[in-house]
Amino acid sequence: MHKLVEVFCDDDDFFVVFIPEWGKNAVNRWHTQASTRGRMTMSEVMIIIILFQMSHHRDFKNFYIGYLAHFYKSAFPNLLCYTRFLEVMPTALVPLCSYFASLKSDPTGIEFVDSTSIKVCHNLRIHRHKTLAGLACRGKGTMGWFYGFKLHLIVNHHGGIVAAKVTPAMYMTQNL
Repeated sequence: MHKLVEVFCDDDDFFVVFIPEWGKNAVNRWHTQASTRGRMTMSEVMIIIILFQMSHHRDFKNFYIGYLAHFYKSAFPNLLCYTRFLEVMPTALVPLCSYFASLKSDPTGIEFVDSTSIKVCHNLRIHRHKTLAGLACRGKGTMGWFYGFKLHLIVNHHGGIVAAKVTPAMYMTQNL
């Protein structure tokens, strides 16, 4: 619960600055209408996405239905049903990107670079996958072939993220 309060305070402080900057756009309208109609606010949606990434759950459905709805019902009194939350989730992309950009650290002279795979679907389902067809690619990581993206991070020696980029997971051969 302590981590939830910490993430909520940081996220809510970000929205105090973010919403006025964006003026009368769709994110702002959605955020203010949601709070007046008793639905979840955009900051609550972002917190749930961030909490999932911080948790040790392997899939979002079990996290949302089995964990969040059961143990954090009092923290999220206007919690949407799972399918409605999945419909609302893509609207959090711009605020999430802006939020993470605001958390960037400064380079210190000692940085570490690494990348990890973000799998979109199992290899057997690649030909049926339609959601990100055209964006995602086949790639090869340390654990073998996969279909999806690669997340590249540059981190300073204090653990702060200096730069991040998501690219299609293309396997590039090098001429040795």
